[in-house]
Amino acid sequence: MENARSDAGFAAVPDRRPAALPQSDVSAWVGIVGALGLIVWIIFCRNYAAIAEFFDISGPRAAMSGPHAALAAVGFSAGPMAAWSLLVDKVHRRPSTGINWDAPRSWGADRSVSFIKLAGLWSTWVILAGLYCLGRWYWQGQYLFAMDVLAYAAIPLAVLSVPYVFWLDRVMVGPRDHAWHFGAMLLGRNGWNAGEVKRHWRAWIIKGFFGAFMISILPGGFAEVVNADFTGIMADPVRIAYFLIGFLFVVDVQIGTVGYLVTMRPLDAHIRSGNPFLAGWVAAFICYPPVVFTFMGGTGVLAYEVNTAGWAYWLEGHSAVLWIWAAMLVTLTAIYAWATMAFGLRFSNLTYRGVLTNGPYRFSRHPAYLSKNLFWWLSTMPFLVTSGSMVDMVRNSFFLGCVSAIYFWRAKTEEAHLLREDAKYREYHSWMERNGLITAPLMAIGRQFWSRHPEANLAR
Repeated sequence: MENARSDAGFAAVPDRRPAALPQSDVSAWVGIVGALGLIVWIIFCRNYAAIAEFFDISGPRAAMSGPHAALAAVGFSAGPMAAWSLLVDKVHRRPSTGINWDAPRSWGADRSVSFIKLAGLWSTWVILAGLYCLGRWYWQGQYLFAMDVLAYAAIPLAVLSVPYVFWLDRVMVGPRDHAWHFGAMLLGRNGWNAGEVKRHWRAWIIKGFFGAFMISILPGGFAEVVNADFTGIMADPVRIAYFLIGFLFVVDVQIGTVGYLVTMRPLDAHIRSGNPFLAGWVAAFICYPPVVFTFMGGTGVLAYEVNTAGWAYWLEGHSAVLWIWAAMLVTLTAIYAWATMAFGLRFSNLTYRGVLTNGPYRFSRHPAYLSKNLFWWLSTMPFLVTSGSMVDMVRNSFFLGCVSAIYFWRAKTEEAHLLREDAKYREYHSWMERNGLITAPLMAIGRQFWSRHPEANLAR
């Protein structure tokens, strides 16, 4: 495939060069208001003891830092983002939703379509529940919270899906979506398409796998931020850095979780397609539990933190350097969180849900991957080890390099997916190659390399 081939390297240059950066499908304000809603909730939770005392509310006088408060924070992020998307950006009116609000069909006009779609949805959820039961890792540690949340949500979702599907089918231009094709296949109805069934399952495997993971990691970081002790923190660059990094990761996790849970067509946040390339799935799954423990855990194949002590240890006693290093780590984490915020309601791995061209994506096609990997190199410092062993230094540096290479691989498979799906992304991809503050110089270096080593280009 030409798109995948040209994306994987640096030599191919599209003939048509867009004069301007294409407009982003998500406005910057969607993520901003979501983060503001989250901050308001965190402030409330941190000060709940005083609030409860002032209003004489019965119950414990303590900060609200439990897992249910972390779960509620998802709503405080999602609500403002959905409101902004509908009331300001009016995303529900976009043709990409596949909805025509001006010509609704009568209630029950597509009753058979809706019932088949519900059969497909409910069967999908039952199969996902079965897969959760089979996965041993879902029944231990942090995943127990996610399983409790999903179990309690199952019946309300099943009940609410009935009016939602019937209501949506009245206004959908083509109500026979991916779920309908899967339901029709199960019920033996004519007209279903195998390709649509595959698209249905790619989307739901992504939601099921990553959604459970995101829910599972909500409580930990939220509790740390709500319970953080600020006493004397301003004099300690290490403590300031750790708090700000923890807070920014909470922003990333909360808004990311919204992206997996709120995949609703009226919000133009539905999954239009899952990545069709096996390489993309392999590269992504390596980076998440349970596979990540095999590859990057303490005794994993790619473990890169053997006898490392981290930046605070090696820079201790050098106050000025500590402040500079702390600022760099916080800045990299801020870019990482900013990259997630830029998605608004549409964050998720391995999916096409529109094209982002604003925020950090104006400077790099993959700001999250770039900032994350630079953060790991600066925070872990794998080239310094407490054992003094040159072997440990070489191994740690080599294996962290392998991890960075995996993220480069992920980036290339994601580009190949989007290049195939959307002409706007092809324009963005081309524009960034020549104008992106970070991307353009890297691409120029790559072109120089391939021009000087044509045999390597042919080998690919």
